[in-house]
Amino acid sequence: MIEASHRSQGISYAIRDVVLPAKELEKKGIEILHLNIGDPNKYDFDTPQHMKDALYEAANEGYNGYSLSEGDIDLRNAIAERERKRNNISYDIKDICITTGVTESLQIFLNASLNPRDELLVPGPTYPQYRLITRFNGAEPIAYRCPEEENWQPEIDDIRKKISNKTKGIVIINPNNPTGALYSKKVIKEIIDIAGEYEVPIVSDEIYDDLTFDSKQYATATLAKDVPVVTFNGFSKVYLVPGWRIGHVMFYHSGELDQLQDAFMRIARSRLCANSVCQRACIQALKGPQDHIEKANQKLRERRDFSYKRLNEIEGISSTKPDGAFYIFPKIEAIEEGPWKNDKEFVLDLLHEAHVLVVHGSGFCSTYGKNHFRVVILPRMEILEMAFDKLEAFMKKRLH
Repeated sequence: MIEASHRSQGISYAIRDVVLPAKELEKKGIEILHLNIGDPNKYDFDTPQHMKDALYEAANEGYNGYSLSEGDIDLRNAIAERERKRNNISYDIKDICITTGVTESLQIFLNASLNPRDELLVPGPTYPQYRLITRFNGAEPIAYRCPEEENWQPEIDDIRKKISNKTKGIVIINPNNPTGALYSKKVIKEIIDIAGEYEVPIVSDEIYDDLTFDSKQYATATLAKDVPVVTFNGFSKVYLVPGWRIGHVMFYHSGELDQLQDAFMRIARSRLCANSVCQRACIQALKGPQDHIEKANQKLRERRDFSYKRLNEIEGISSTKPDGAFYIFPKIEAIEEGPWKNDKEFVLDLLHEAHVLVVHGSGFCSTYGKNHFRVVILPRMEILEMAFDKLEAFMKKRLH
């Protein structure tokens, strides 16, 4: 037996890992209600037609070879224009790089910035890739507390307490995955102040920026002034093309990130480029009609309101109300009195008994995500209602 590398042994991705037992049930003909993955196109959302047309036209016009490693010039210009209009930030296109989804932005950035035993401050709970890739580089993700009782807003004092001379950056995910929290302007400014005081950059993941329900999302770089910010964004969520795998990174600084940006771009060149045809189509995503965004938000707002109300009606379950993205992160209040040792056991029990698939909260943070589970609010209302009815029946059976 040829052994795998030591660093690969710790790789575990909760969002996809729970799909494996679900597939085994589906092989037996059992129908599973999937509330586990943040792919709007798996539900009743679809890519805007003008973007599909642009993809077809780009292929016919010959954009089928490699693009520049940094990304298509016209697309980077269109992204810079969006940032000027939406966030009042001026980016030179040399400070923008197109990647294969936000995950590749994150991979390249952490590969370029982390050495063994470095530390990265991440929200607790957080999108699993931040912890996974940090550890893959021999560094340590340090979770800062985002209290549920304060709508999952970052706790500033905890960030200050956990920063050290090993800290290489502070991560903000806004709106947040998995909690759906939308960070307030005040909180973002306070995090910026700490980053400036300790001279570390902020890594701001803004992939869900226009998917908000009650308030506006503030781009971190808009508020940063003289603090360096590395922003991740992309087209998967807001423009409903997760399978196109087009993300981008933007470097906002006054020279502090020159070495890091250079390293990022060198790694980007070594992996060739992102999908060239999809890059061309994404130009039209930014230049074309934007009306699908409000339509998507209207559907999500209705489903958010229903999910929040319905989950809080179920014995042994409680939840705060999300303000953005398309997730809700309920707490298993009954975990102590129920037959489950932990939230993963709860999720697997729910899958096998009620045939509803969600993701265990400890997969997003073993400290601040435990005893929770993540639900996507993307499905149609009748699917959500069916899933929550099954959850309620499951809880009654297990608790009585």
